[in-house]
Amino acid sequence: MPELPEVETTRRGIAPYLIGRRVLGVTLRRPDLRWPIPAAISELLPGQRIDAVERRAKYLLLHTEAGSALLHLGMSGVLRVLPPDAPIGKHDHVDIALERTATQADRILRFTDPRRFGCLLWQAPGEIHPLLANLGPEPLTEAFDGDLMWHISRGRKAAVKLFLMDNAVVVGVGNIYASEALFAAGIDPRRAAGSVSRARYTRLANEVKRILAWAIERGGTTLRDFINPDGAPGYFFRELNVYGRTGEPCHVCGTAIRQVVLGQRSTFWCPHCQR
Repeated sequence: MPELPEVETTRRGIAPYLIGRRVLGVTLRRPDLRWPIPAAISELLPGQRIDAVERRAKYLLLHTEAGSALLHLGMSGVLRVLPPDAPIGKHDHVDIALERTATQADRILRFTDPRRFGCLLWQAPGEIHPLLANLGPEPLTEAFDGDLMWHISRGRKAAVKLFLMDNAVVVGVGNIYASEALFAAGIDPRRAAGSVSRARYTRLANEVKRILAWAIERGGTTLRDFINPDGAPGYFFRELNVYGRTGEPCHVCGTAIRQVVLGQRSTFWCPHCQR
């Protein structure tokens, strides 16, 4: 599943092509993805100018005066900006046609989703969609820090990795980046969240920010099916320290990387470097 850096890379890639342009029309080749596509997408979005492209957690929002189209890429979804006559593939489910401008030719924003776990929904003006209502702070903002995690974690017996991946605590820290941040902070992912000290949470929050920012600049991991909007792959996956490296030597101490399943997700750590 595309994680926050991949989604942010997508946002940065498509935004220059969308912001300020009017939607000429919407082509839906199927009535649903993960959920039914609401009528507002076809009825209200055409004719509107896209004023901003925002990311909230792993969701993308195309803001207009009439409301916002809300997209999630699911397991394997991809958004690409293409010429209107681009060949249509089997899994190309949605096209949003964009008007020509003085500096840009006609384009379409195409949503391709082979597994159909993504979504295209609608958020009315002044409202917050239920999917976004109870989310925690963004990890790259000042609202997220070690003090916040320390306060929320008091009394929590769940593994710290599951705590870090809880969207009510902080959004967008998925499996790959949680494993990498915990390694960088020297924290055993199996440790109870409530047993981690304030100082160690401060270090963990700083590592989450550093690793996510670096991954965004590097284009993400490209694990599974993600590609950048221009078709270029990300390169952060070449620099992973623990994720997917079971049995391989730790880059720091040489100890074999171990793997365990936490919350139905594979977790990777170095038993020497992480306590």
